[in-house]
Amino acid sequence: MDPAWAVDKLLKMCTEMGLTVSYVINTHSHHDHIEGNEAVSKKTGAKIVTHSSSPLHKDISVEEGDTIQIGKIKVKVIHTPGHCPDHISLWFEGKILTGDTLFVGECGRTDLAGGNSSDMYDSLNKILKLPDSVEVYPGHDYGPKKSSTIGYERQNNYTLKKRSREEFIQFMAEP
Repeated sequence: MDPAWAVDKLLKMCTEMGLTVSYVINTHSHHDHIEGNEAVSKKTGAKIVTHSSSPLHKDISVEEGDTIQIGKIKVKVIHTPGHCPDHISLWFEGKILTGDTLFVGECGRTDLAGGNSSDMYDSLNKILKLPDSVEVYPGHDYGPKKSSTIGYERQNNYTLKKRSREEFIQFMAEP
């Protein structure tokens, strides 16, 4: 997912773990998540998977509710715009890969091109409907730890404090 710059290191790790790379799945189209797409695809034959609204080259388009079969694992696509219009999160086997929508203790920025605080409000609320036990794996390690759970974020993430849509939009606009 989201190959950026250390493509050779990533592929070496996959080889050492006995994994075959079949897909490059992008959570969104920002450069720090896609720089390695072409290299990984070229070296492995992997298909590039993005949301249908993504401006990127893609071999497979996905939408909200689609399932991607990866070996024996079924990965459910959740469209989570806000940080970027084409953003998706990936939910499978009690885990969610949230890209730049939800971090440990924080949420993604909405002040970049294509960002939208109202969409982020909806996306975060969609993620918060998942059980407390679901493990959260963000696209960046910005928090006090690399991963957490929905329950931990619900209790400790100040960006998830109960707010109306209007209050959240105002909150996201504050410096």
